[in-house]
Amino acid sequence: MRMRELLVGLLICGLCEVILAAAPRKPVDVPFQKNYVPSWATDHIKYINGGSQVHLVLDKYSGTGFQSRGSYLFGHFSMRIKMVGGDSAGVVTAFYLSSQTTEHDEIDFEFLGNRTGQPYILQTNVFTGGKGDREQRIYLWFDPSKHYHTYSLLWNMYQIVFFVDDVPIRIFKNSKDLGVKYPFNQSMKIYSSLWNADDWATRGGLDKTDWTKAPFVASYSSFHVDGCDASSPQSAQVCNTRGKMWWDQKAFQDLDGPQYRRLQWVRKKYTIYNYCTDRSRYPSVPPECTRDKDI
Repeated sequence: MRMRELLVGLLICGLCEVILAAAPRKPVDVPFQKNYVPSWATDHIKYINGGSQVHLVLDKYSGTGFQSRGSYLFGHFSMRIKMVGGDSAGVVTAFYLSSQTTEHDEIDFEFLGNRTGQPYILQTNVFTGGKGDREQRIYLWFDPSKHYHTYSLLWNMYQIVFFVDDVPIRIFKNSKDLGVKYPFNQSMKIYSSLWNADDWATRGGLDKTDWTKAPFVASYSSFHVDGCDASSPQSAQVCNTRGKMWWDQKAFQDLDGPQYRRLQWVRKKYTIYNYCTDRSRYPSVPPECTRDKDI
C-alpha cells in the first residue's frame, strides 16, 4: 500500500491475548487512550470521551495513523469507524493487517472518499508473499460517514473473510494446493490510517482533494482484538498449534448457508469491480478464483 510514508502519527496498543477457547468469545475491547501512545504528530490525533474514541485528522501537511504493538497470527479483528463526511474526494481511510517483511502478507480495507453526494467505495485487497493485485470494489448499502459501522476480518488457516456489520463481503480461500501462497506463517500487525491519495483514489485520480474542506476527520469508537499474539517466538509456537483456537473449528472453516446468501446479495447489488472476472487484466482466471462459487 502506498500510505506507508504518509503514516506520521502512530499509536501503540498494549492489550494482547492468546485465545485458546473452543468456542468464540466476545472480542477484547481496547480503549484508545489507555492502551495507545502517539509517537509524534499528536496534533493530528484527538482523544474524545475520556479516550474511548479517537479522531484521526488529515490536512495538507500531514496524515496520521496507528498500529498495534503486538503482531498476530490468525484471529478476528474489527474496528468501528465513521468515515470522513462531506467532500472527501482523494481521501483514503484504511484498516489493514500487514507483516513487516520483504515478501509481505497483507489484508486490506480501503475506503475511498467521494465528492459530496457520491457514494463511498470500499476496496479490499489481499497480498500473499508480496503479491497483491487482488482488488475488489463495492458500494456500501449505507452512508459510512453518518454513523459508526463495524469492519471485521476473520483470518485462519482455511479462509480470510471480510465483514461489514457481520455481512460477509469477500472470502479468500486457502488455495496452496493450487500453487497460490496463503498467509499462514508471518504474523501481522494491525494498522489504520487516514491519508491523501488523490493521484488514484477518486475516479482514478480525476477528482483531487479539496484542501479548503480540510481538516478531514475519521472517527473510531472501538477497536477489538480476538487474535493469537505472536509477538515473541514462544507465543508464535502456540499460534502454530492448529485446532485449539475457536477460529480453527469447523464452523469457521467456511461460510454457512445464510452467510453465502448475504455474500451473493452484496455481489449482485453492490460489486463494481472484481479482479477474478477482469479478463482484460487476467485472460485466465486466477487460480484462487476457481474456488469462488460465482466464477
